[in-house]
Amino acid sequence: MNRRDALRYTAGLGLSMLATPVLSRPIPSKARFKIGACDWSIGRAGDINAFAVAKQIGLDGVQVSLNTSADHNHLRQPDKQRAYKAAAQKAGIAISGLAIGLLNDIPYKSDPRTEQWVQDSVDVADALGVKAILLAFFNNNDLRNDPKGIRVVIDRLKAVAPKAEKAGVVLGIESWLSAPELMAIIEAVGSPAVKVYYDVCNSSVRGYNIFEEIRDLGKSRICEFHLKENDQLLGQGIVDLAKVRQELDAIGYKGWLQIEGAVPKGQPMLESYIENNKTVRSLFS
Repeated sequence: MNRRDALRYTAGLGLSMLATPVLSRPIPSKARFKIGACDWSIGRAGDINAFAVAKQIGLDGVQVSLNTSADHNHLRQPDKQRAYKAAAQKAGIAISGLAIGLLNDIPYKSDPRTEQWVQDSVDVADALGVKAILLAFFNNNDLRNDPKGIRVVIDRLKAVAPKAEKAGVVLGIESWLSAPELMAIIEAVGSPAVKVYYDVCNSSVRGYNIFEEIRDLGKSRICEFHLKENDQLLGQGIVDLAKVRQELDAIGYKGWLQIEGAVPKGQPMLESYIENNKTVRSLFS
């Protein structure tokens, strides 16, 4: 959150929020859905201040980045893990997930450094108490029309899967691939520790029928969801969130829903995310 957003928030919303509390915690421990956001969407990747921002928004958790372009180690360091856990506890916000977005620039399918990152991410997830790790496959790590890259990814996932199974952690593939392509990878790896991280907006952009895909993949193959829009608030873009809710009911999904993107051009992040949080809670309560 930059200074302009902070000042605008204080001036424009501070007084009204005294009268109208943010839709937020505490939520029942057995609540079916919990609402988080990606740290890169509510500030910057790897920014520990994301927990304080999430509290202002009224979220339940923050999906944090394993590392950044400026610090490849970041949360692989025990002192950073302790600092994050303390910041989350102070804000009353959960660490809702772990993500390796840097794979988009330094690809898992080809760069040898990334194999250790993913191996280490299982230890980090275990230390932070999270159960899902997002592996990003976009930009340089795109798997479309890349059978060689897919073979490398399958081999690397096979190598790390036993460790993830033992830790009770799931590695989630987020990509441009279709449900059948993703199912083929999952079946080739052959481990319950490898699933799909489903982004409803990305798949809509690709022209996939997301409602059919959610049902085809099912609860057994989807670890978590990103609720996302590009340059639009949630509920005002291409994704029919009410129908997404119906499909989540159909497959019996429960767990984290992580908000990503969904800030209109020229609009402040904080106000946009307060609105996004209200929208999601109205549909997924």
